[in-house]
Amino acid sequence: MTLSPTQSIRTDSSGVRIAPTTIGVALLDAATRYSDSPALVEGVSGDGSNDARMWTYAELAEDAANVARALLARFSPGERVAVWSTNRPEWILLQFGAALAGLTLVTVNPAYKDSEVAYVLGQSRADGLFVEPSVRSRDLLAVAKRVNAELPTLRAIVSLDDWQEFAMMAADGPRELPRVDPRDPAQIQYTSGTTGFPKGALLAHDGLALNGRVFAETIGAGRDDTWINPMPLFHTAGCGLATLGALQTGGCQVLPRAFDADVMLDLFERHSGTVMLSVPTMLIRILDAQRERPRDVSTWRLTALGGAPVPTEIVRRAQRDVGVEVLIGFGQTESSPYITHTVPDDPHPLWFETIGRPLPGVEVKIADQATGEVTQIGGPGEICTRGRCVMLGYFDDEEATARAIDPDGWLHTGDVGSMDEHGYLRVSGRIKDLIIRGGENIYPREVEDVLYEHPAVENVAVVGLPDEHWGETVAAFVQLRPGVDLDKAELEALSRSRLASYKVPRVWQVVTQLPQTASGKVQKFALRDAYLAERPAGTGEAR
Repeated sequence: MTLSPTQSIRTDSSGVRIAPTTIGVALLDAATRYSDSPALVEGVSGDGSNDARMWTYAELAEDAANVARALLARFSPGERVAVWSTNRPEWILLQFGAALAGLTLVTVNPAYKDSEVAYVLGQSRADGLFVEPSVRSRDLLAVAKRVNAELPTLRAIVSLDDWQEFAMMAADGPRELPRVDPRDPAQIQYTSGTTGFPKGALLAHDGLALNGRVFAETIGAGRDDTWINPMPLFHTAGCGLATLGALQTGGCQVLPRAFDADVMLDLFERHSGTVMLSVPTMLIRILDAQRERPRDVSTWRLTALGGAPVPTEIVRRAQRDVGVEVLIGFGQTESSPYITHTVPDDPHPLWFETIGRPLPGVEVKIADQATGEVTQIGGPGEICTRGRCVMLGYFDDEEATARAIDPDGWLHTGDVGSMDEHGYLRVSGRIKDLIIRGGENIYPREVEDVLYEHPAVENVAVVGLPDEHWGETVAAFVQLRPGVDLDKAELEALSRSRLASYKVPRVWQVVTQLPQTASGKVQKFALRDAYLAERPAGTGEAR
């Protein structure tokens, strides 16, 4: 393919050539290179002096191999085992054990209700389930046993409280572990469901391993780094970017059970943490908690943000308040997940307004939504990506796979963006979130960025509501900082000073919390549906 410098398309020009690998081989290689270095620490609350479990790289590889043998005593390569749990070391041991055993790991959100977990286990045709017995006073084990009656393929349920008993089954497993191919499926990750029922993205070993490695190398992570990881492991950011990124660069991962801003700060102080990957809402809460009760976070050098739009004000605040370097990434589950990223000391003068350039091994183009042709530099279109990190497809859903991945192998992300002359991308918003008011296109991200500039605003979501005169009207759902009261007229004045009049929200609503997925993405459809359920549609613009 001959590329024009005026077209919005970039192939991999990094010169980096990384041989295909599996997650299991990546673990064994790390154990050889970093044998006695700390690999995993359980991030417990309190002083943590006696309760935290720890693994060196050699110990992690040895325990994972035993888990693989225990799994193979009950399951066969190619079968699927699910894990329904919060973040805990057993989750990661299952991840690596399944990878070594040639099993596909099905990751399940611990917040799922009965019908949701039944759907995921049934759609994935899971053969086994490892479950944390209780999460936030909810009996997950009882739910698992209850839904098992409607799941004909699910033949084994293992409580993580019985981990030691399970691990002893390694004696009944094979000594020789199976050969696993880099393009074999490693995981089924269910999409976050910001627009409806989740689909199972089938992710290959090589895609996950490659993405974690190039992400960690892009941000400059190394053997001296300690990652404090708040991201849920059932998401590609938690078990992929952070876990496989730290693994392949020799860092130590500290794993708290769940996100809590004060716990995160305590772990940074206690373990001399240096690196964090999070969604913007997590960073906001950490900065608020640090302001309320400062901790010594002088070792914290870098924070990477992704999973949701990153307002420039959050970047400035993190740099100002705790002195950390901020980097920004963009991706989605279907691409294992990252597609682009900024770099330390980024040379782009407006890097904080971008999502960076394509990662090594990743191709990106901007496609015209009407014609499918590559747009000219700066022209808006759908962000598409191609390469080894793209999913194998949606599990058992050829129709959805064909809609997402075209015959040339391009994954259509559903995000609207543009590319500048340096290859940096900007995101305008989701295609489905586009608001059309009186024939004018409005991208919610532009409005949200303006509203984030107000110091009283903690979080905001802009959506389109039906309007009988204009077709759609702009609505802003605003979450304020704790203890702050605000006249909505101030937000309207700010909007009018920065935006064309047709982009200014006509509906304003203050909410205590925005509905979010576990990975931090705002569920705008839930806001829209709840608003319309309380008010008749088509009654004109209102405040």
